[in-house]
Amino acid sequence: MKNWQKYLGLIISLLAVTLLAVWPLITSKPVDREVAFTILKGIALASSLNIILGYTGYVSFGHIVYFGLGGYIGFYLISQQGWSIYPSMLAGGLIAGLFAFLLGKAILRLRGAYFALATIGVNMAVLSFISNFDLLGGPIGMTLNFNIYKEYGGAAQALQLIFYLMVAITLITIIVSYLVRTSKFGLGLLAIREDEDAAEVMGVVAPNLKTWAYVLSAIFPGVIGVLFFFKNGSIEPHPAFPLHTSIELIVMVMLGGQGTVFGPILGAAAYQRMRGLLLTTPIFKNIQLSVAGVLLLIIVLFIPAGVVGWIRNRFPITRRVLQ
Repeated sequence: MKNWQKYLGLIISLLAVTLLAVWPLITSKPVDREVAFTILKGIALASSLNIILGYTGYVSFGHIVYFGLGGYIGFYLISQQGWSIYPSMLAGGLIAGLFAFLLGKAILRLRGAYFALATIGVNMAVLSFISNFDLLGGPIGMTLNFNIYKEYGGAAQALQLIFYLMVAITLITIIVSYLVRTSKFGLGLLAIREDEDAAEVMGVVAPNLKTWAYVLSAIFPGVIGVLFFFKNGSIEPHPAFPLHTSIELIVMVMLGGQGTVFGPILGAAAYQRMRGLLLTTPIFKNIQLSVAGVLLLIIVLFIPAGVVGWIRNRFPITRRVLQ
């Protein structure tokens, strides 16, 4: 019984995502599938960011760079080299992880605001490079030949396949997040978050742990980028590296509860629904990013532990359930 209770938090998190995935299958409405896809994408990206932000305490404003980089690599392999979606997803994730490994060795020496500013610089640098790299389409990007979708039974079947793959990636991201948090590796990351100098005195090899956490957090956005742009049928520099999306991901993590497994799920689902309502309301559609900024300010000032953290602190009995 105790072994089952140990995984209760993970089971609830996976169940919440599964219910979200089943919803459009029940309604059979394409619009519901698109809404669910957007929410699942937000959950997976926020959960991956949580590995470096929530567990390690390093705020990355350039997390979306791995989404765009993986998307470009995968899209190029599919459209120009004739690869299938499956190895292209793997390649996009691995290249994003390799880039994070090499980059992390340098910028993870920085802390606080210096690290945050460095991540913004990296995102802008990669955006500039891609925009001027003709092999990847330069400033106009690349477009997919729709005949490629015939390999998957047509465009409609390809959309359905991408949805199922997004569900799978989201579930895997949550499982990895849980395994990291409950492992000795995760304990070292949490020690770094609380006091990095003290953690190193106690024997935590902070540079290595931070680097591998950064790599893990980068792999999943790389895979998701391949899925997203394959679904769209085109890719361009600015939509691939939108800085505002990195800010929105931070809001999702902070809203739900940084450093928890369920927090990014709750935060991403709530924020994506709020964002959808704002974009469809004429008076708010042009200021939805301003609303995100105000929301982040409110969270930092009044509920720094996020919704999940607030519930766990106020109702201790929920700590076993909301991990």
